Amino acid sequence: MNPKAQASDWFKKRRLTGYHMDVKPWLVMLLFTTSMLAGCFGEQKIDDGGIETPYDVYPDPWDRTNLSYDDSDIFSRVSMNGSHGIGAVQSVYVEVPSITAADGGSGLTGGAQVHLGLWLPVIEGCDYESESLDESCLVPVIAEIGPYYDDGDVDALTPADRLGKMLIENYVPHGFGVAQVSVFGTGESNHCMDLMGTDEQRGIDAAVTWLGTQAWSNGKVGLIGKSYDGSTPWQAATFGNPHLATIVPMSGLIGVHELMWRNGSMEARGMIMHNGVYGSFGIDGDAEDPENLCEGYLEGYANGPAAYLSGGMVDYAGNTYWTERSFLDRVVENYNGSVYIIQGMQDWNVDPHMAFPTHQIVEDAGIEIKTLAGQWAHDYPDRSTGHSTLPSGKGLEAYPYTLRWDWADEMLYWFDWYLKGEGRAPELGVEMQDNRGGWRFESTYPAEDTFYLEVGAADMSPSSASMVTGTETITLTYGPFDSDVYIAGMPTFHIPITPHTANGAHAFLEMTDGSGLRLGHAVMDFRFADGGRDGGVALVAFSTVLGKMEFMPMDVFIEEGETITITMTQTGEDYVPSPAALGGYSVNWAGASMTLPIVNRTCADLFQAPIHGYGEDGSRVC
Repeated sequence: MNPKAQASDWFKKRRLTGYHMDVKPWLVMLLFTTSMLAGCFGEQKIDDGGIETPYDVYPDPWDRTNLSYDDSDIFSRVSMNGSHGIGAVQSVYVEVPSITAADGGSGLTGGAQVHLGLWLPVIEGCDYESESLDESCLVPVIAEIGPYYDDGDVDALTPADRLGKMLIENYVPHGFGVAQVSVFGTGESNHCMDLMGTDEQRGIDAAVTWLGTQAWSNGKVGLIGKSYDGSTPWQAATFGNPHLATIVPMSGLIGVHELMWRNGSMEARGMIMHNGVYGSFGIDGDAEDPENLCEGYLEGYANGPAAYLSGGMVDYAGNTYWTERSFLDRVVENYNGSVYIIQGMQDWNVDPHMAFPTHQIVEDAGIEIKTLAGQWAHDYPDRSTGHSTLPSGKGLEAYPYTLRWDWADEMLYWFDWYLKGEGRAPELGVEMQDNRGGWRFESTYPAEDTFYLEVGAADMSPSSASMVTGTETITLTYGPFDSDVYIAGMPTFHIPITPHTANGAHAFLEMTDGSGLRLGHAVMDFRFADGGRDGGVALVAFSTVLGKMEFMPMDVFIEEGETITITMTQTGEDYVPSPAALGGYSVNWAGASMTLPIVNRTCADLFQAPIHGYGEDGSRVC
């Protein structure tokens, strides 16, 4: 049976039985054994941060509810410590021969190199400098690749607090190597700070190849990282490198244009992201500046403003800046490993549309994939300092159940399977958290049993205003709902609009519940009325177009009797209408419609994250 079918069968079983666990025979035996030895499964003793349980158990997330974890640090710890020591860090420079004089930069001034720090486990009887190593000495590597070593963070030879320390301390003792790699133009890597361009991609691929071909390597490499460091796994996967066995992009970019433009609408940072933010990493007034003068670096200064004006992926005069920095299509075509997406549903830096429908696209391509999506912002699943400071409507309601102190174990089980072939295959699908904190598992997302509720916007009692300008807004209300439901997926809102000038039109929609709690948002430059990144056309004054708006992915719980409200404005939050999308327009409500993806779930469908006090002091019970 394929993993998807297994997950689907598991889900159906849980719904029919109401159990919170899939009780397998091995687990029944484990429970029986541990109850004899330790009294109760939920009372296992902790020794130096590790749970005294057979390591080959690999409990699924819904089986960890009563387990204890070490939450004393800023990051989570594996439940059972590894047996190997951590070797001294090695400083390594990897040659990138594919960078030639035609690329400029270090192609002209000297050989291109990427720099990395490497930590290997100390395994008794293993001399990594030997040309012939026993198979028991061969180790896989987990790498984080990004631009921040020496640039806003520690150097690549020092465990980084953002992730490197967690990787080194948790996984090297379990027999993994860990590498911190600087992309071109940052840290001690030379060449050009290419902002995810072709040169950077080739440097990343060279690092993967080097890590997978050393005498001490078992030939398998996994990449993990968040934000920019979450884009580099996607970049690496575009090559189909045989050594790249798994990637874990966390709030990672499937493309640069995809990050900063949505249906033609630009985030405020879009125009200056390269030259205004990352440009300073490369050109900083030192003797190495000439090595950074390559075509990708220089193109960034023109392509941000050009995309701002057009709204689309501008290619001109042989310039393919944006298409070179779009990764997902090439991943689907070339990649042969697995994918584990981790995404904050309240992330405004790297929006959740990087995860959905990406998950389904990757799954449909036959690539094994799992996604963990919680109601945190641009953060890791286990960082309390970030989770605890979220505002209302942007994650606060789900805290503290957002914190997944079992995350280090989750990653260990994943890496063990895909990099070592040990343990058992993970359950593939989506661990999703709703906006009130409840966790559940879906075989895919949106769920296969999703019901798409169609509502005529004219039936939503639109406010008297029928025109949207810089000062006028429109509100619509739907409900009350006659039962508890989840809006789970990407709601759509199709709006016929008539621009009053040739200057285009722009809309920002915000969905709230009856109390005013934010649920989600959508945005569109109506030159891109069909949605997506292509097909922008000049709007004609007083000529109607149908804007096919789609909300950012959301997973929100709506209680019986509650209503939802849609507020329509010209712009909102950090979206910036271009000069070509500033005109006012009217709306034809008779032709407008909303579609809500709805699933029916109960407490029996939820599982509880470990070491949280459910039901205590009035907190969430299910």
